[in-house]
Amino acid sequence: MSAEQVSGLCEQLVKAVTVIMDPASTQRYRLEALKFCEEFKEKCPICVPCGLKLAEKTQTAIVRHFGLQILEHVVKYRWNNMPRLEKVYLKNNVMGLISSGTQSILEEESHIKDVLSRIVVEMIKREWPQHWPDMLKELDTLSKQGETQTELVMFILLRLAEDVVTFQTLPTQRRRDIQQTLTQNMEKIFSFLLTALQQNVSKYRCMVGAPQEQEVLTTPQTDLAQEPKAQANCRVGIAALNTLAGYIDWVALSHITADNCKLLEMLCLLLNEPELQVGAAECLLIAVSRKGKLEDRKPLMVLFGDVAMHCILSAAQTADGEGLVEKHYVFLKRLCQVLCALGSQLCALLGSDCDVETPANFGKYLESFLAFTTHPSQFLRSSTQITWGALFRHEVLSHDPLLLAVVPKYLRASMTNLVKVGFPSKADSPSCEYSRFDFDSDEDFNAFFNSFRAQQGEVMRMACRLDPLTGFQMAGEWLKYQLTAPVDTGPMNSKTGEGLCSIFSPSFVQWDAMTFFSESVISQMFRTMDKDEIPVNDGIDLLQLVLNFETKDPLILSCVLTNVSALFPFVTYRPEYLPQVLSKLFASVTFEVVEESKFVVSVQAPRTRAVKNVRRHACSSIIKMCRDYPQLVLPNFEMLYNHVKQLLSNELLLTQMEKCALMEALVLISNQFKDYERQKAFLEELMAPVAGLWLSPEMQRVLSDPEAFISYVGADNKIADPVLEDPSGLNRSRISFCVYTILGVVKRARWPAATEEAKAGGFFLGYLPSGTPMYRNPCTEQVLKLFDNLLALIRTHNNLYMPEMVARLGDTFAKALDMLEVEKNAILGLPQPLLELYDSPVYKTVLERMQGFFCTLYDNCFHILGNAGPSMQQDFYTVEGLATQLLSSAFNNLNNIPDYRLRPMLRVFVKPLVLSCPSEYYETLVCPMLGPLFTYLHMRLSQKWQVINQRSMLCEDDAADDNPESQEMLEEQLVRLLTREVMDLATVCCVSKKGVEQNTTAAVDGDDDEAMATEVTPPANAELTELGKCLMKQEDVCTAVLITAYTSLSWKDTLSCQRTTTQLCWPLLKQVLPGNLLPDAVSWFFTSVLKGLQVHGQHDGCMAALVHLAFQIYEALRPRYGELKAVMEQIPDIQLDSLEQFDSKLLNPTLQKVADKRRKDHFKRLISGCIGKPIGEQFRKEVHIRNLPSLFKKVKPSLETDVLENEDGEGFNVLFEP
Repeated sequence: MSAEQVSGLCEQLVKAVTVIMDPASTQRYRLEALKFCEEFKEKCPICVPCGLKLAEKTQTAIVRHFGLQILEHVVKYRWNNMPRLEKVYLKNNVMGLISSGTQSILEEESHIKDVLSRIVVEMIKREWPQHWPDMLKELDTLSKQGETQTELVMFILLRLAEDVVTFQTLPTQRRRDIQQTLTQNMEKIFSFLLTALQQNVSKYRCMVGAPQEQEVLTTPQTDLAQEPKAQANCRVGIAALNTLAGYIDWVALSHITADNCKLLEMLCLLLNEPELQVGAAECLLIAVSRKGKLEDRKPLMVLFGDVAMHCILSAAQTADGEGLVEKHYVFLKRLCQVLCALGSQLCALLGSDCDVETPANFGKYLESFLAFTTHPSQFLRSSTQITWGALFRHEVLSHDPLLLAVVPKYLRASMTNLVKVGFPSKADSPSCEYSRFDFDSDEDFNAFFNSFRAQQGEVMRMACRLDPLTGFQMAGEWLKYQLTAPVDTGPMNSKTGEGLCSIFSPSFVQWDAMTFFSESVISQMFRTMDKDEIPVNDGIDLLQLVLNFETKDPLILSCVLTNVSALFPFVTYRPEYLPQVLSKLFASVTFEVVEESKFVVSVQAPRTRAVKNVRRHACSSIIKMCRDYPQLVLPNFEMLYNHVKQLLSNELLLTQMEKCALMEALVLISNQFKDYERQKAFLEELMAPVAGLWLSPEMQRVLSDPEAFISYVGADNKIADPVLEDPSGLNRSRISFCVYTILGVVKRARWPAATEEAKAGGFFLGYLPSGTPMYRNPCTEQVLKLFDNLLALIRTHNNLYMPEMVARLGDTFAKALDMLEVEKNAILGLPQPLLELYDSPVYKTVLERMQGFFCTLYDNCFHILGNAGPSMQQDFYTVEGLATQLLSSAFNNLNNIPDYRLRPMLRVFVKPLVLSCPSEYYETLVCPMLGPLFTYLHMRLSQKWQVINQRSMLCEDDAADDNPESQEMLEEQLVRLLTREVMDLATVCCVSKKGVEQNTTAAVDGDDDEAMATEVTPPANAELTELGKCLMKQEDVCTAVLITAYTSLSWKDTLSCQRTTTQLCWPLLKQVLPGNLLPDAVSWFFTSVLKGLQVHGQHDGCMAALVHLAFQIYEALRPRYGELKAVMEQIPDIQLDSLEQFDSKLLNPTLQKVADKRRKDHFKRLISGCIGKPIGEQFRKEVHIRNLPSLFKKVKPSLETDVLENEDGEGFNVLFEP
């Protein structure tokens, strides 16, 4: 190799790199240059001298970076084949580059420093400590040369810790060797880092502090001369802190707390050093967040001491005092996290056996923590909540007078924090400025705020456990204030009407927050305080104020109703107030904004969402009251009934949903009669109008004939004005009313919970053979009378999807059976628009109304069937030919039913029916129904996934991928959701609950043996249910379920794959093992799991579950089926000798079995060739790091030289001599 050769090649390389990096290069030139560089790195025998030449200081930064990249490539990919001398030559030159081959610390480019440190780390990973024992000494010597070298040494130490401990990017044995040696030398490493930090910070402070001390005498020149030196020291300080952050997380806690917690003290002092404070806070946070033995964590309590507390608080005040600057704000967030972590440590240590007492500065800590809770930044406020919760819950601290004194302050702060302000697009609060740093959009902020508010609710309830009365008094004051405050609608006027609030109006925002506050604290007061201590008079006074408050603003009225519900428990002490409450709620059921009634000419103007919400809110408040306090409402039943009758008499006054809600409330109260005959008579009277309508000859004709149905609901019309004209609206609402009512009655009518009362009231019928008591439901007779027509409607509805029926839909309604936009957005995970959601009138086109009608009708019919079993029990299950009737109605024409309709059917009808059905009816009802269903679902899903897989292989239509709402994407997502629904149904049917409740979370990311953690393996007791056994006896069902479960493992849906693998596959297969399985079937099951690994192997959770399943199958079936070995032999890159070894151990029963984990690890290595990799790793060039002689096993002296023979045949103990 001559110098000319090297120079010539280097010139070409410089040209190539220049072409690659020049924005003006053509693509062809750039590709050629790139190819030349890559081929050079791969094939050229003189890479090292060329790399070193290109890395010289005289070259440009881009060229030097490329030169260093060449050297890194050599170490990573050629090291194992390099002669010893070349390794030594390369290592010495690299150390020389660190010593004198870089620019000074302030001038050198960071990417050069980074690649240089990477090269050293790659060499360390291959040779330290066995062949390079003096590596740490060499680094120490380098660091003594100056700041530039010290910083590079820091980078090396950090990168080493990250590769070995954090990312674990090297083989297990090398990782253990290096980590063990690092641990043994940790005292030296920490001492080195701390000394460097201390010295450089001192020098930096001296120089920065000099001008102030010398005052006038200082000349500007010396100041400027000092500046670079000071900056260099500062840079080393930052590097030392970053490196410490990489070690503090995992080293023994003793290093962090050594020398009277010197490290922690230094970090606290640095919090007031503007250039270093973020790094110091980061280190402090990692240290304080450490887990481990409580005894070891005790010294961390030093941070509650005077010095530490003073440093933390003064740093926070200074950072906050300088206004909103991003750097200071980031620092404040870190400090807040430090205080949170400190609180968590205190909660863990106090009250344990560690003999820790409440710190003297606990009060100061709480005050500073409260300052973060009252900071304008919503993000900082939310960061404190979890810690507040932990403090309020703590068994010792919750009795501490200092904490109890903070409770009112915390609640007062919450009153401010619950007010929804701080939208990044607005400027109506100091929070807005901070939100612009934290949130990309108002929608983001809204989602954050909603979860923050829910979290606050939790914590406020905990606080109120400690001091329930204070919370109640605050709620009362705030409520009184809101009731008398003038309404401020703000600049954005509501579209609902003049002078009404929008969701951003100052008044509504305050009402909304106050309502949430009062709801949280009042409910907690009733839970916490004794009955006699409750301030009943105050509560009733508040309730009267709320009941007397009148408003025409729908948003405020909605809040008022919530307050009525929150205060309602007081009525249990003073039942005489119940009629007033009922009047208030009933008035709100028919609430209208005055403006709206002007439009009542031919078609009423649509109500705004806010008005609809008030009416719905009033209905649900009535239902809730009747559900939770039926005994209280019972004496007023007649008054309630008359109210409802009056409202129902006017067909147009209420929507169908509102009518049914009121009827549900009546049914709930009627359950309190506890008298079968009386309840039955009442339900008969209540349902008479429905029965009359539903059983009329016309309705019978409409419900059983798809054409007549389309015509009756008006879906075959062509409509000129699709907003105002809707001639068949009334017909649709009549059908809806009937279906809603049947559902309400089936859901709510019940027998008394106490067996004695049920017997006395005439509900009890005796016991089933299994010992389950049988009751009769007072609604059964009424509902079963309407049942035939309901099934006819379901059959008709299913038949609407037949092509010839879809063709009959009118032009306006061609898409009437399509999904609603809301459903599409939910499936695609698109956020709903946040703004003005409540505000504009809901002008739906008649098509949207028709879509809504079909969708709700379909869902409600299946809700009735799903509720019928639990409600009517044996009376329903024994309906003559029920299985046949359901098969011919609900499961009719499934081929044409779209996925978005099939999903709810499985979820709301089939699943509840199966779960509630007693085992006596499995043979007659469930098996005859599920058999054909599972067979059909398997066929359907297989076809759907085939289409998806072909589509992804062809990838013809690239345009579709650009549009997130594209039809294909929606269809794919629907198939995924349907798959999950089907697999969930199969699991519910077949596997007992104990087997399902285990942890199905993904395995922890980490090295492979952690990913094999047992938490993804199903528990041994995942047994089949009675129903599962019953289904598996029937060959067609058994085949359908097994094939669906195992085929689904290679469908591209990770969630479904993981659930099915962990919960369903093994229990099903285990059930059929005693029989004679065909060898082909066994091979197919095993191959299916391996295919699953090919598709999902890149996801740790799935991979662990699938490997475990494959291992179970192989271990259980290999002794009986030699065919499994043939499958194994086809796995790419399998080591056949290793397979032989595994097999011989498995098949030889006399050998002692190796530990389960060892066998599983061996098996995983065998099948690794078929475990799929993420796309980023599929084409990555493999890095091979060889293991060095073991550090821990004592080798016999005579063998030592042989063990240390390297591949060149030279025996050497040390590769790199100092």
